[in-house]
Amino acid sequence: QVQLVESGGGLVQAGGSLRLSCAASGNIFSINTMGWYRQAPGKQRELVAIISLGASTNYADSVKGRFTISRDNVKNTVYLGMNSLKPEDTAAYYCNAKTLRGITTYDYWGQGTQVTVSS
Repeated sequence: QVQLVESGGGLVQAGGSLRLSCAASGNIFSINTMGWYRQAPGKQRELVAIISLGASTNYADSVKGRFTISRDNVKNTVYLGMNSLKPEDTAAYYCNAKTLRGITTYDYWGQGTQVTVSS
């Protein structure tokens, strides 16, 4: 079992910055990758960024150059730094962890944190 708790969302003006945090607990050793997803009202949840156990990263094209995913292994925490925020970034942001047990991948999700960017 893995538990994820997100924080750091809020209301900012366009061009501003936020940093989201995701604290993981439980069977941390089993986590393969972690990532951030977002979901705007009326839209499907989409991948924003992922980071592997080896710290390799991938980003959605819409956030490349603006968002940075990172991790702190001591604190078991993953971060999403968001710069140059746009109104289009407004969404509920969810932390995700993927674990591998045998040949099965399991997904765990945080409760979500709201990011609202005003114009």
